[in-house]
Formats: sequence, structure tokens, C-alpha cells
Amino acid sequence: MLLKACLNGGRPVGSHSALPVTPSELAQAARGAVAAGAGALHLHPRDEGGRESLEAEVVAAALNAVRAACPGVPVGISSGFWILPDVEGQLTAARAWTVRPDFVSVNWHEPHAVPFAETLLEVGVGVEAGLWTVEAARSFLGWPSRDRALRILVEVMDREPREALTEAAAILALLDEAGVTPPRLLHGAGVSAWPLLHEAARRRLDTRIGLEDTLTLPDSSPAADNADLVRAARRVLASPR
Repeated sequence: MLLKACLNGGRPVGSHSALPVTPSELAQAARGAVAAGAGALHLHPRDEGGRESLEAEVVAAALNAVRAACPGVPVGISSGFWILPDVEGQLTAARAWTVRPDFVSVNWHEPHAVPFAETLLEVGVGVEAGLWTVEAARSFLGWPSRDRALRILVEVMDREPREALTEAAAILALLDEAGVTPPRLLHGAGVSAWPLLHEAARRRLDTRIGLEDTLTLPDSSPAADNADLVRAARRVLASPR
């Protein structure tokens, strides 16, 4: 089972004392998360103003810093449409990367999903297909290159735990019925983060945790940093309920 650390996401600068923003902060957070047991890293590169960016120099600075801190650990970034809400702009940005991530998450409910995923495959970058809803899963299943995805992210974001578990089960059932081959990574966010991580542990699926998804530990106490969350997740994965 892969445990990925999601280091920062789109959280505002200063929303947590340990939220990494700059390349050096991302490198430090990545080093701690990997030492705590993370096997891959997901991050949102930020420009000098702290804004999420897909610009080549911003992406390169973040990736180079993290890779220097964690040699050999796969590193991916987000392509969330809010970062650059322009389909052609996203494609141009990906083709301009001088330093490429190992993988990029592509939210399948967003308008750039298919052309962006196909562009990533063309340039040799892994595609993580992000399925937030049953409707997004059905759309993904219609993609001719679906089995070329590196992995499928079943990510039910910011829903109440019972609703999140129900939606996740429905998405996973669709994937099973269709016989898709890429591995699945199950995770939530906010109040659903820990319930879905427990469910991933129960199902023996890959999962993720980090300050992007939650600021609290399973007992609702504040997390010190990304490494603290990874250690807690490792305990859950070792003893699934």
C-alpha cells in the first residue's frame, strides 16, 4: 500500500504554522514526511507571492528542491483548474515544463481533463485521474486511454463521512465492474479525511494524508506538521479497524 503525503494544496499562506509554501519549505516538509513513512509526494508549487502556479520556473524550483531533499521519491503536482482556468493555457504550461513531475493529478470533472491527460502522456508524465463523483467516474471510463493512467484517485472531498463513504464505494464499484487496471488511491478531505483513510486501510488500497487534506489528527487534535499526519496514518494502516 502506497501512502502519499499531500504537503500543502491550495490552503492560504499562514493557515497552518507548518504549511510549506516556498521551495525550501517544501523540501523540508517532504524530507520529514518521507522519514515518517511517505512513499510519494504531492504538492502545489507556489510563486513568490504564494499563489499556486503551473509556470515552468515555479514548477522547476519546487521539484528540484524536493528531489534534492528526497532522492528517488516520486513527486507529483496538481493541475486543478482553479490554478490556471484556461484549457489551452494548461496544455501550453505542461509542454513548457523544463523539469517535469513524475505524475500530475487531473480532476476528471474539470474541462481540461482529457486533453491535459493526453498531453501528459505524450510528454512522458504519469496521469493520476482524480474522480470526485460517480459522474466523473463514468466520464473517466469513457476515456480510451484509461488503462494508461498511473493510478486512479478516488477522492471524495469535504463531505460528511457517511456520505463520503457511500460515494467512494459507488465509484470503486464502477471501476470494478469496468475492469480498469490502474491501482486505486482512496482519500478524503476535511471531516472525511480520516474515515476514508481508515476505509482505504480496510480495503488495502493506496491512500494519502497531509496538510492539504486535514489539519488534525484522528483524535481531532491539531497536527504539528505533515510528518505528524504521516506517522498517524502509518499507525492506522498498521492496524486497520
